Amino acid sequence: METFSKIAANLQKGKRFSVLYGKAKKPVAMLVPFEENTKKRKIGILDGKASFSELNNGKITEEEFLGL
Repeated sequence: METFSKIAANLQKGKRFSVLYGKAKKPVAMLVPFEENTKKRKIGILDGKASFSELNNGKITEEEFLGL
């Protein structure tokens, strides 16, 4: 059994760890090294292809909100 400091140091080196539980040592979790996401993600499939606008500056009456 290793201390958390040793595990963290090994994670920084790229090693992975399984967290085992119970007598059967069933795997319940995996500790993996953190990877910085340097890729820019595209938000949604319509990014840059669709737009919307608000009427009345986004304000609606209670009746409109309730659908009356």
